[in-house]
Amino acid sequence: MDYQNHLYMILHPNYSLVGSQYSPGEFAAHYMSGSTRHYNGKVVFAEIDINYRHEFFNIDRGIEGLVAHDDGRPKATKFIATYRVLEHVNIDAIQRLYLTTASAIVLGLDPEPYNIQHKPDFIRIFAEISPIRMLVLTRMTFPEFGKAITDPNNPKGVPSIFYTQIELNLAEFMTEIEKNPFLPMPIPNVHPSKLRDAVTELRSIPDKQTKGLSLDSNLNLMSYRNFRHGFMFASQSNSKFFRLPSPEEIEDTNYRFARDM
Repeated sequence: MDYQNHLYMILHPNYSLVGSQYSPGEFAAHYMSGSTRHYNGKVVFAEIDINYRHEFFNIDRGIEGLVAHDDGRPKATKFIATYRVLEHVNIDAIQRLYLTTASAIVLGLDPEPYNIQHKPDFIRIFAEISPIRMLVLTRMTFPEFGKAITDPNNPKGVPSIFYTQIELNLAEFMTEIEKNPFLPMPIPNVHPSKLRDAVTELRSIPDKQTKGLSLDSNLNLMSYRNFRHGFMFASQSNSKFFRLPSPEEIEDTNYRFARDM
């Protein structure tokens, strides 16, 4: 039986480029529970143009290894690379983004133009996902953050990055913590007092653009409902945005994902 070959870039929880004869839904289910690499948590991956090639990868060898098993089952995974993957994938070759819940329910997202209007001097929280994964408090907008992190002169930067914004009203949080210093954590593994102090510091130093909140973005500890706007791939020369639909939109089109997100 002939199967369609796919090229997937895994962005979370690990980083790799793999070939597969599984559809995105089958691939997610295999990653979560259908192999010895059993994993319990979110999986985020992207489909790459099957014709994409880069001298850093031996993609042809990986694709040649996509041979169905003797009993007719499709080949689930053929690893091509697990190191410095994102920086060697042209953003234009990224076709679709897939979000997977812990129950292996998949939501596919298509790229869209980025046309979000931002308030000036507004403080936001970005969660880096791949290849670095810090939580960062910043004055920057979604596109500005990608440009800053991929600046070759940035000692904390990377050539390409995949990230999202955390949904949190910081002005409301700062008001509430003044009333209640024992406020529960609004972000997993970030103590409310640490978040308060970071916001205060950023507000008090006009020239300061960023403040680290956590060495781990703790993606598995947050619901997809905690993410604002969507997800961005960015480099110095290019970017691609995948809008995350509202919970209501998701419920209308993918009820099982909405229930599990």
